[in-house]
Amino acid sequence: MSSRDDILKRVRAGVGKDDFARRKAVAEAYMAAHPRGPQPTLSNELATRFQAKAEYLSSTVEQIETMSDAPAAVARHLASLSLGVQAVATPDVAGLAWVAAGLDVSGRVAVDADKVGISGCFCAIAETGTLLLLSGPASPATVSLLPETHIALVPVSRIVATMEDAFALLRAERGSLPRAANFISGPSRTGDIEQTIVLGAHGPCRVHLIMVKKDV
Repeated sequence: MSSRDDILKRVRAGVGKDDFARRKAVAEAYMAAHPRGPQPTLSNELATRFQAKAEYLSSTVEQIETMSDAPAAVARHLASLSLGVQAVATPDVAGLAWVAAGLDVSGRVAVDADKVGISGCFCAIAETGTLLLLSGPASPATVSLLPETHIALVPVSRIVATMEDAFALLRAERGSLPRAANFISGPSRTGDIEQTIVLGAHGPCRVHLIMVKKDV
């Protein structure tokens, strides 16, 4: 055993993490025994609700049929704002046919110089018009945080009703939280100065959501 392993073993023992399976079972039993609190009643039109709430929060939204239509949709959006043809994308969407749409898209983490970031999402929340993005090798968080413009591809099939549903989906599909889970509700904003809302203060000043109707 290396010195590092020995140190980590002692740290885990000190904070009681050697019995993770038991503690996880206790937590799951607690959640099962305690029903959710009051929640709003939403219609079955989750996509409609999500779009309305997202637009209320200053996101722009469009719908396309399939993911293969995304490059052309992104190209149109960038052209409409004179944002050029260069972008950075999370690796999970970098394999789309960007070149055929006339775009120069790099699949990597974003840096300060990047102006446009394109990402997918883990899911979207209809109640609040919010995206849930999980960090990882295929979805680095910098792509949605550093560029001035964030474009997210949102499969309609991944829209859930409430925040509680999003966490339930996360537990069911991932089992545990990643290093970072980012909830994004429109462009970054602040009202610190004289209670005047300013967009883009701490992140993207533009968020464009492309809702994908079909999974094929």
